[in-house]
Amino acid sequence: MSKAVAVVGAGTIGASWASIFLAQGYDVRATDPSPQGEAFARRFIANAWPTLETLGWVVPGASQDRFSFHASPTEACKGVSFVQESGPEREDIKIETFKEMDAATAPDVVIASSSSGLLISRVTVKCAHPERCVIGHPFNPPHLIPLVEVVAGEKTSQEAVNKAMAFYRAIGKHPIHIKKEVKGHVANRLQAALWREAVSLVADGVCSVADVDAAIAYGPGLRWALMGPHLTFHLAGGEGGMTHFMNHLTPALQTWMDDMKNPRIIDYKQLIIDGVTEEAGNRSIADLQKWRDRKLIDILKVSSAP
Repeated sequence: MSKAVAVVGAGTIGASWASIFLAQGYDVRATDPSPQGEAFARRFIANAWPTLETLGWVVPGASQDRFSFHASPTEACKGVSFVQESGPEREDIKIETFKEMDAATAPDVVIASSSSGLLISRVTVKCAHPERCVIGHPFNPPHLIPLVEVVAGEKTSQEAVNKAMAFYRAIGKHPIHIKKEVKGHVANRLQAALWREAVSLVADGVCSVADVDAAIAYGPGLRWALMGPHLTFHLAGGEGGMTHFMNHLTPALQTWMDDMKNPRIIDYKQLIIDGVTEEAGNRSIADLQKWRDRKLIDILKVSSAP
């Protein structure tokens, strides 16, 4: 089997994917319509490489020199064994991109989309072989965050799902199989639900943007780096575990849920922008990204990540 992966769309997400693919010993054939696409991707990979080395995720034989850039998806997909598409989050663009990738690859090659919320059944309507197409949604930055959500479409075969799951596991990721197509998949819907309540609390004057962020970062967020909400509440039930939690603590929890509102986030756009601006202070986006990645390295070293 070819040890080459196509990265179609080499922006922030695609270049991050390219970094981990290269680190895991693959040849990466990338493409992006931006005139600055190749320069951006090569710069991103060079910046990510020391972090991947620090984490011990660069395998023997891996090299940044195994990256090549191509003029089109058709060219990038030649001879590869896996395709990771990370283009714009627009259904119309993805439909045409998938049509081109589908025509350029052997029918047994899995084509995965990094889409954060679109349905694979819809973006593959012009594909001759939609049975090999899946969502392979990472979390930013993909070269560091282990989670990948694998979602099948109406015509996706179980074989394609199995191959995608195996591929992601082989490069050190933690893939989960989403059994039903829903907008936003799973993790983004969970994030959206939490953010909805965060906006509601700020809008109601309960706390500031900075304090609601602190409430997560210095509280449950620390536990969530190790386990999800169900296992967290299992431990909250003490010796009785989830059984005790359900029997004795959920009545109070239900009253909190019943008190929650469903604000239209767009109505509080400026309130949140102003709050985040104040919280960020003099730190630029680049400063915050560097700080985040340094902390992620520390967390990954002690967590169950690869």
